[in-house]
Amino acid sequence: MFAWLARVVVRHPWWTILAWLVAAAAVIMTAPEIKTQDDTSDFLPSKYESIQAAKIADRAFPQQDEESALIVMKRADGAPLSAADSARIAQTATALTARKPAVVRAYTTGPDTIAPNKAVQLIGMPMIGDDDDKMSAAVKEVRGQLPAQLAGSGLEAKIGGNVAAWVDNEKSFEQSFEVVGIATFILIIGLILLIFRAPLAALLPLLVITATMQVVNGLIAFAANAFGWEVGDDLGIIMLIVLFGIGTDYILFLLFRFRERLRAGDDKKTAMIVSMERVGEVIFSAAGAVAVAFLVMLLAAFGGFGPMGPALAIAVVVMAITSLTLVPAIVSLLGTAVFWPSKAWRRQPKGTSAAALGRLVGRRPALVALVSGALLVGLAAGVFSFKSNNDFFAGFPQDTESAQAGKDMEKGFPPGLTTPVTVYLKRTDGQPISAAQVSSFSAKAKGVPGVGRVQQPQSSKADRSVASVDLLLKQNPLSAESIELVRGDLRDAVHKAAPPGTRAYVGGETSTFADINNVMNRDLSVILPVAALLIALILALLLRSLVAPVYLVAVVLLGFAATLGAAVYTFQGALGEPGITFQLPTILYLFVLAIGTDYNILLTARLREEAKEGNDPRRAAALAVEHGGPTVAAAGLILAGTFSVMMLAKVSMLQQIGFSVAIGIVLSAFVISIFLVPALTALLGHKAWWPGHGDEPPVRPGRDPLEDRLAHSGRHARQP
Repeated sequence: MFAWLARVVVRHPWWTILAWLVAAAAVIMTAPEIKTQDDTSDFLPSKYESIQAAKIADRAFPQQDEESALIVMKRADGAPLSAADSARIAQTATALTARKPAVVRAYTTGPDTIAPNKAVQLIGMPMIGDDDDKMSAAVKEVRGQLPAQLAGSGLEAKIGGNVAAWVDNEKSFEQSFEVVGIATFILIIGLILLIFRAPLAALLPLLVITATMQVVNGLIAFAANAFGWEVGDDLGIIMLIVLFGIGTDYILFLLFRFRERLRAGDDKKTAMIVSMERVGEVIFSAAGAVAVAFLVMLLAAFGGFGPMGPALAIAVVVMAITSLTLVPAIVSLLGTAVFWPSKAWRRQPKGTSAAALGRLVGRRPALVALVSGALLVGLAAGVFSFKSNNDFFAGFPQDTESAQAGKDMEKGFPPGLTTPVTVYLKRTDGQPISAAQVSSFSAKAKGVPGVGRVQQPQSSKADRSVASVDLLLKQNPLSAESIELVRGDLRDAVHKAAPPGTRAYVGGETSTFADINNVMNRDLSVILPVAALLIALILALLLRSLVAPVYLVAVVLLGFAATLGAAVYTFQGALGEPGITFQLPTILYLFVLAIGTDYNILLTARLREEAKEGNDPRRAAALAVEHGGPTVAAAGLILAGTFSVMMLAKVSMLQQIGFSVAIGIVLSAFVISIFLVPALTALLGHKAWWPGHGDEPPVRPGRDPLEDRLAHSGRHARQP
């Protein structure tokens, strides 16, 4: 099939390019808009308690504030607040109310907002609606008013809370993505220039992938419109990285084999046809494996995963089609000019490091397998110390006003003040809840594990059977310890504290993250084995073997665990961070397990190809590393480098993702594909291809099998 496709594309390049452009224009011009959803709680199934609590809150407290900021007041000299200070703070709240922005509901303060140790006093700043720009503008406006209001008072104020944190860190995020984006393009161009010393070869992936991304966006919009998908806001950046990752891989697979055939003496048309015939199946199988891995995300209970899976699968399939049609058409037209002005494509390198590594693997496969396997197992052991970190804002710079406000506030209040655990107490019979029931619950809630303070209860006016009670945790409400507490002991204690005839629902952000962690753990436990099984089936079809897919999938899963363990060792261990960002396992699944499979497929296909040339298993492993290793190394280096630039960001989450995925790609490309897989295949020998005969040279009619083997071996020896 790929030989036929290659002949059509190479013999009719202009028609191929024109057909691709017409199809792309039709998709881009007619595509609808994509609906996005950025609230992670909306992706949770309704059976989870935090979602049930949120639904009760929507009905019982329909006017509940979307967001709020806190003005933290303290004396500039650090002394305790006096009665006169509190009076001045109350006057400030009144003065601010007279000039409040439209989105601010009120400015609230009073005796209950004074810390017990009088270190700080708070002015609440609840806001109405969900317009982020207006709320951010309100924070900036109030910050501008406060200095004049407090002049000569000896008081100072800082505004904290989530809205203020977004205001302070918006520039950090924008700068981070700007730096990462620029560095990514520079790195891709620079590395490909270093590899091929040819500007056209460097620009080709960027231009083709950028154009493909526009088509992919349109097709995803059509699919989202047809199936009613609402994807997360993060799909755009994830899809960009996926496309640049696999797109660069597939194009490099073709360019390296094209250069190899040119060195062997083929003309440009023949070189591309042979390259497509050899690499086309590899690209098709790799794309199939990655697309299947993404589609398995449809099995996820977490709603944000479902639409993301098929969307990314569409991206992979379109990129594969582009790599097997548009790219060969362009390169067949350019011919050797794609490598201009370098002349290195004409010469077969001698004494290269790839050849030396190949000899090492071929001569010492047991030692290579033992060392590389031990490295992966050692790194994977770090998984057992993994802690999830859901405190998004803790990863931002800590020298901002909102971060300093949070630190000042914790001098007098429990850390949970800004993110309370809200318990909704509801009568089971629908009758009005009594003050006695609410008081009884509040008294018992003071003894709930981890609770530092119980706020004044609120009764619902819309549903008189409901009351809410805020519990302030003693420690960071978004820490791994708090989330584990809410998931277990706190929920159990709260449920038991509910008076007879009532039921308690634990809500709030900490409760939501507790449920998100539960559902994500469940999803990974389902997705990983199913994806592994389906990838193994694809490998079995490609390799016509039942043995090779088993160890290929096993080492990929080991690489996934080793990558996560390396992140734990680095960030929790060496850098002393409280945990790893909770999205990381999913990100590693997308990029390390799924995309890392590309390299295994390429090397294993080359192993089979070398074996079919008549080489014994160890010689085949050596040649596969020598000829396929540089392709994998280049692709892995570019993809790992692309992610590593994320470590330039000021945001801890981006640093963790960048480091971890870069390490994962390095392990997949260099440790697993170049060392472990060829070594294991060399050790297994012919058994690796059981029950098929995929490693046996084809026997031509009328020729002796031994003569045919010698002919294949000699032909390979003559080829550079």
